[in-house]
Amino acid sequence: AAMPTVLFLWIVTLAHCALAGHVCHKPPEVPFATVDVDKRVYEVGEEITYTCDPGYSHQSGSRKYTCPLSGKWPINRMRCIRKYILHGTDTSQCMADGQWSGKLPECQRMSVTCPPPSLPEFGVISYHKLTPGNESVFQDIIRFECLPSFALFGNETATCMANGNWSDIPECRYVKCPHPTGIENGFINFEVRRTYHYMDSVDFGCQPHYVLDGPRESRCEKTGSWSIKPTCKAPCKIPVKKATVLYNGRKIKVQKDLKEGIQHAETIFFFCKNEIKKCGYTIPTQCINGQLTVPSCFKEIGIFAAIWKTDPADLTPCDP
Repeated sequence: AAMPTVLFLWIVTLAHCALAGHVCHKPPEVPFATVDVDKRVYEVGEEITYTCDPGYSHQSGSRKYTCPLSGKWPINRMRCIRKYILHGTDTSQCMADGQWSGKLPECQRMSVTCPPPSLPEFGVISYHKLTPGNESVFQDIIRFECLPSFALFGNETATCMANGNWSDIPECRYVKCPHPTGIENGFINFEVRRTYHYMDSVDFGCQPHYVLDGPRESRCEKTGSWSIKPTCKAPCKIPVKKATVLYNGRKIKVQKDLKEGIQHAETIFFFCKNEIKKCGYTIPTQCINGQLTVPSCFKEIGIFAAIWKTDPADLTPCDP
């Protein structure tokens, strides 16, 4: 029992040594924000959270960061912006009559609005996040879609930014693909049409005994080309005249039950003989696109094999 304990302590010591020296120092300062845990040194895996100062709101970037193994804090892109702006004079003086001079200022919520967004040609707005009213305000998001046969290039969303402008508006382009071509030893299931546009698709199938490898469907992409097409993998003939093999968990005769061979990716087991121990064992071989290799240990049985019990399939199985 002592050895496992010593081994555990050794592993713990190694882990501690590996992490030694990997600590994070004070995180970068963010204007108008504070960190919830203010220390000089932070352990690997320790998390900190930034909070915007009173009067400021979180505009962008992550608020939470974790000290990584490298000991270097990730690049901080967090930003806090003012929620309110002072309207009026920022000072007032106590007068001799006991009144404050001038009119007291007001704190008004900072309001950023964006004009109605320009629609891309052949595009529509599919989602519009609006605050109450008809104006789009800071951080409102709109989502774009393109009309059928058109593909969207650029970001599918635009955001009302702090400067009162929308982020980049995408573009809708007309996309046409060439007539789809067939695949070897296969066929296409498709609706006959003169042109194929963005997101149109066709289905593929294979001739009998061939196996479809890859996606059954190919789609017209925004590049104007078709997505990758499948291939039809060929079956394998068993290149022996007579043999007993193991196929799908059953002993069967090749010359009787596997005249058509096996399909791509299927596996059969040949029986071989251990000449020293006089026992039988199996060797697997797989059909790979029309190619099947017979194990070198396999020997075709003669016409008297059943009489003399020399077929390896009839021998006592070798010990594992």
